[in-house]
Amino acid sequence: MKVLVTGGAGFIGSQVVDALIARGDSVGVVDNLSSGSRRNLNPRARLYVVDITDPAAVEAVFAQEKPEAVSHHAAQTDVRRSLADVPFDARTNILGSIHVLDGCVKQGAKNIVFASTSAIYPETQALPIPETHPLQPVSAYGVSKMTVENYLALYKLAFGLRWTAFRYGNVYGPRQDPHGECGVVAIFSGQLLAGATPTIFGDGTKTRDYIHVDDIVRGNLLALDGAGDGEVFNLGMGREVSDYEVFQGVAAALGSPVMPIFGKKRPGELDRVCLDITKAQRVLGWSPRVTLAEGMAATVAYYKKGAAQSGAKG
Repeated sequence: MKVLVTGGAGFIGSQVVDALIARGDSVGVVDNLSSGSRRNLNPRARLYVVDITDPAAVEAVFAQEKPEAVSHHAAQTDVRRSLADVPFDARTNILGSIHVLDGCVKQGAKNIVFASTSAIYPETQALPIPETHPLQPVSAYGVSKMTVENYLALYKLAFGLRWTAFRYGNVYGPRQDPHGECGVVAIFSGQLLAGATPTIFGDGTKTRDYIHVDDIVRGNLLALDGAGDGEVFNLGMGREVSDYEVFQGVAAALGSPVMPIFGKKRPGELDRVCLDITKAQRVLGWSPRVTLAEGMAATVAYYKKGAAQSGAKG
């Protein structure tokens, strides 16, 4: 199968690319390399350094690749930036996604898999959150992802484009940017390895639903093969994990005695997140396989190895 992966040099997208190539698919990658890296890119993938906000460039890639399916991971993912620069977030996540959808329609792609987010849900005590819960994002990032989900439904109705959307929990694992805004497993690992004192924003009780990237990749492959047409699925572990629990896990894996600093809670963030994953289990036959303990140990080892290699080179 010919697949086009947007954001295919990024944390999640690059690992979707690897899995597709490993099973014999032909893969093209669209990435502007603003947050993705050539280091993540599978050498057997065809890279187009293109920004999805450029409709002509996106159209040219689709005309060249003529993909049968599309995995759409390219996005602006910084919650704080989405609130500080709402137009930028909308241009990238909404208009950029529309350009990708147009490419699918014009070149006859069979289906598209969209990386959505649990950030489209409101603050709620009714946990775990099912896909049927009313949506009320508290960030521009969440609003943009919710909007694209609506466009997916429109493009199926108007043009017959098949689609699947995944509302990810907090995805973690190798290749996540330890210097970025999101991904506390990577951030805490990078800070502790550098001898810095990590900051937890809030009192440490804020929870998220953590899911290893390997499990996310498996869900994407199922959908790219046609499972879950016209459906939205939560992908998570189905359990709450606090910020402080994550810090303790990373510190223990590194044998670090450092204690965190507690800072002011950041705007646009929910206090508690836990996803109901029964729909994905029932419809897709998908369940998370990587436990939090296994995933954190492997992830911390990845960053520890990278730090050791950097030190050796230096």
